[in-house]
Amino acid sequence: MNIQQSVPAVQMLWLPVNMSKYRIFTLVASCSLLLDQISKIYIDNNFEISQSRRIISNFFHLTYVRNPGAAFGILADSSIRLPFFITISVLATLGILWFIRRIPSEKHWQHLALGLIFSGALGNLIDRIRLGEVIDFLDVHWYNYHWPAFNVADSAICVGVTILFFCSWHEEKLKKRQPGKV
Repeated sequence: MNIQQSVPAVQMLWLPVNMSKYRIFTLVASCSLLLDQISKIYIDNNFEISQSRRIISNFFHLTYVRNPGAAFGILADSSIRLPFFITISVLATLGILWFIRRIPSEKHWQHLALGLIFSGALGNLIDRIRLGEVIDFLDVHWYNYHWPAFNVADSAICVGVTILFFCSWHEEKLKKRQPGKV
């Protein structure tokens, strides 16, 4: 058995076998981007900045935050932040569109992952162009520990990168089991 014949531990049973990589990518990216933008519009229309609503005590709140920087507020006060982040987002989305063409059609998990990363980069790019900053609102606590607020786009990027990591790890594991058959 070679890598092309192997299957990850969890198969994508919910996708038709003959679904093209572009359809998977487009479906995932569209749904994720739509969820990101609808959730941000809801928060922007129904919350005041810094307003918080407890959803699960000592664990999860919806808190409206405007983040001019990157994760953890990196470069929030820099004068070049907006052109820098817009440029990085545009390059990332173009890079993903280039990269998706090079992934074999049977690698559905990679197509799904790139759709998530693409939608996350595009969702935050839309915010930066429209508002000059990003709307964050998912606020996770664990008693005295508090994670910085984030959004659906950030989550999509993190989940997509994690999926790519596991796909790469899985392929490397298979290569080590069957040297010379890759």
